[in-house]
Amino acid sequence: MMDTLKNVMMRILAVIAAEALGVIGAGSLVGIEVWQAAVLAGALGAARVLEALARFFLADGNLSAEEINAAFAKVDKKASN
Repeated sequence: MMDTLKNVMMRILAVIAAEALGVIGAGSLVGIEVWQAAVLAGALGAARVLEALARFFLADGNLSAEEINAAFAKVDKKASN
């Protein structure tokens, strides 16, 4: 259980980093600070993962490895290629 929790938390941090780094410089195009764009992108990426995990958990009260991987695949652009 603790290993799974640690894995999920580390992967959420990776999502935040990946999403934030993906918008570096894009914020200036719409008139917001780079750090604000990065924080927003990271938070939205993490929220998508957390929503998917919550929905999988609601279905049966458990999270399988497949469900966890599916939740993270929603934000992993390379997973769909």
